Amino acid sequence: MKQKNYPLYNVKEFGSIREMLLLASKEAGDRYAFKYKDKNSTLHEITYNSFRQDTVYLGTAIESLECGECHISAIGENSYDWVTVYLSVLQSKNVFVPIDKDLPDKDLLYVLNDCDSSILFYAKKHESFIRENRASLPAFKYFIGFEREENDGEFLSYEKLIAAGKKEVDSGNNSFEKIRNNIEKLKMVVYTSGTTGLAKGVMLSEKNLVFSVYYGLQVSTVYDICLSVLPYHHTYEGVCGILVSLHMHATICINDNLRNTAKNLLFYKPSYIIIVPALAEVLYNKVWLSAAEKKMDVKLKKLIAFSNSLRNIGIDLRKPLFKTLRAAFGGNLRKIVCGGAPIRPEIGEFFDSIGIDLINGYGITECSPLVSANRDRFNDFRTTGVKLPCIDVKLDDVTGDGEGEICVKGPIVMMGYYKNPEATKAVLSDDGWFKTGDYGKINELGQISITGRKKNVIVLANGKNIYPEEIEGYISAIPLVSEVIVSAFKDDLGNESALCAEIFPNLDMLKALNITDTLDALKTEIRKQLDKLPSYKQVTKIIVRDQEFEKTTSRKIKRNAARQEIKKASV
Repeated sequence: MKQKNYPLYNVKEFGSIREMLLLASKEAGDRYAFKYKDKNSTLHEITYNSFRQDTVYLGTAIESLECGECHISAIGENSYDWVTVYLSVLQSKNVFVPIDKDLPDKDLLYVLNDCDSSILFYAKKHESFIRENRASLPAFKYFIGFEREENDGEFLSYEKLIAAGKKEVDSGNNSFEKIRNNIEKLKMVVYTSGTTGLAKGVMLSEKNLVFSVYYGLQVSTVYDICLSVLPYHHTYEGVCGILVSLHMHATICINDNLRNTAKNLLFYKPSYIIIVPALAEVLYNKVWLSAAEKKMDVKLKKLIAFSNSLRNIGIDLRKPLFKTLRAAFGGNLRKIVCGGAPIRPEIGEFFDSIGIDLINGYGITECSPLVSANRDRFNDFRTTGVKLPCIDVKLDDVTGDGEGEICVKGPIVMMGYYKNPEATKAVLSDDGWFKTGDYGKINELGQISITGRKKNVIVLANGKNIYPEEIEGYISAIPLVSEVIVSAFKDDLGNESALCAEIFPNLDMLKALNITDTLDALKTEIRKQLDKLPSYKQVTKIIVRDQEFEKTTSRKIKRNAARQEIKKASV
């Protein structure tokens, strides 16, 4: 099972998003670009030809609103209509601003005002908020509702707008088709969710997007059918999911609800899925929980060990041995692309053992977003893979053990933060190096490992630096743990001298294993798990929560959330 790097994948070149869609329409016009179910569970299948034509109709209609070269925002659940707005604006002279549908009202109002948009496409549930705050949104000229049926001058119907665009095109208006953009200019403003403070608008050019797609696919490819799960307003899904899939002429199956992911895996039978580690963890835990409930977990472990021993001598029987297990993921799943945060190596090893590649990567919105990715046949689950070939990566302030802040330079790096030159200057040097704020290492094979976030580092009273993410990784491997945050706590003298683990347990696993004393069970498992780490990395206090941690909309735990000190124990 030993692997080595190999030549990059051959990817068809394209110079703009418009050219990318034209290529897709020419080469795969009758292939399905999208599949989705409406609120009545009726399946819709849209070809590449139809999708491109819909973007032309909508783009033409937007031009007729006469807002000039403006910013256009969209907010709402993942939908075909949302994607049509996205690709229409990317082909126009306008700037697209995807907005997080789950923002609190105060933050939503801030972003809507800060982004300077003239047009807002919105889902029905946001209409009351917009009307209530209309006076506080002076820059907007039009609000276009995806579900609206009528126009009232200011609030317009998406369906009627598309129809108006079609009428214009049918009558000979080809102004939208003639648009050619300078790909160096601003094309998207993406507001980072962040775990503290106000969101910053990351400015991305069309060149940023084109290079991320083209060079990302050289490192890691995708296949024919994708289940699209993550929110479209994030660059991870918006670029690595939607744009990458479109350029590869894949069929994007839109997941109607996160709760329906397992059901839709069975329905659409995808060959790949793009997710975050938190969701990979859920899928992994469900497998082992189901096995534990059926008293099959020991047998599954033995079967995996047997299969891997055969692979070591060149015999691969994963398909027949784990056919039933793979059927739970639709039966055709070949690849799980995972990014957004570090993932535990054992999760990657598990999926690899049953015949599904888990490809972990590293990215950040400011890098459009992909920086590195593992390769299908050069995959080390302890790393986030190799850098894109179009960029340079270096480590700053390197410690004695080879750790440093990851810095990136190249055509995927953002233009800066929108209307925030001070914040831009703090992370982007005059010669183009972007400081990611992530600490990591680069091994002799060029693979990048993420150690932790710069802002999260713990400095103990004895001078030792600890990245809490490392300890959290070990503790997360315990089946009884659902979520964990490691932090320092102060001794009687006020010094941060030791570590505390705050844990939300896996309630289903506790029940399946008939565990009644949660604290004692965690205490025992944590001792075993951290046994080989040095003394200063040992956890000496445990806090057990009775509810999940507060999270950002991208499912990252807000580390600064107030502790729930329900139960404590010294380990």
